[in-house]
Amino acid sequence: MKGQIVRSPAGERIVLDDVGGRVLLDNPAVRVWDVSLHPGETHPWHLHHNPYVVLSICGSEGRMDWLDGSEPRFLHEYRGGAVYRPLSPVHRLTNIGDRFYQNRLVELKDLGENLPSPVDVGPGDRSVEGQPPGPRTADGRVPVILHPHVAVWTVDGSRELDLADRPHVLASLERDGEVAYHPGGPVKTGAGEWFVVELAYPAQ
Repeated sequence: MKGQIVRSPAGERIVLDDVGGRVLLDNPAVRVWDVSLHPGETHPWHLHHNPYVVLSICGSEGRMDWLDGSEPRFLHEYRGGAVYRPLSPVHRLTNIGDRFYQNRLVELKDLGENLPSPVDVGPGDRSVEGQPPGPRTADGRVPVILHPHVAVWTVDGSRELDLADRPHVLASLERDGEVAYHPGGPVKTGAGEWFVVELAYPAQ
């Protein structure tokens, strides 16, 4: 949370930033952020209070550093990929590639801040480029992640989707594209490519 103060192992005072750069959507169930980094740019130290899904719009190489001094994690995120993450220690993210990086970060409030204590979601999940975890759906969605808590698909073109009777987040893969919340059931997407995120967990 922006403004929260923590201490590094050396005793340095660290003022935390938000988990993203700009809020695109905020309601009782989810908060969706834009995270954008030019090559060499770093998103400052921050701490997640909700499990979250990362939807990659523009991929690049990344480095995640931990305030506690743990070994850094090196990431390769690609356009159309997704990651489902649990809460983790204070960290920061640097774009170490040579391409612009952008994602839509979807915080899942019903697994975090809406509860007395966050749900332990285990290790989460991560998509693998070129290896969808299941078949295409009848309405044209290609699976990216199929986890008991969240399912993520991509779909292209203007389509009539037959979504489950659960809340969903729809996010365009365009850099300045639309993000919307849908309660479930039939919906029509606009032109272009879209992420479709099903919130498969029951309300806590």
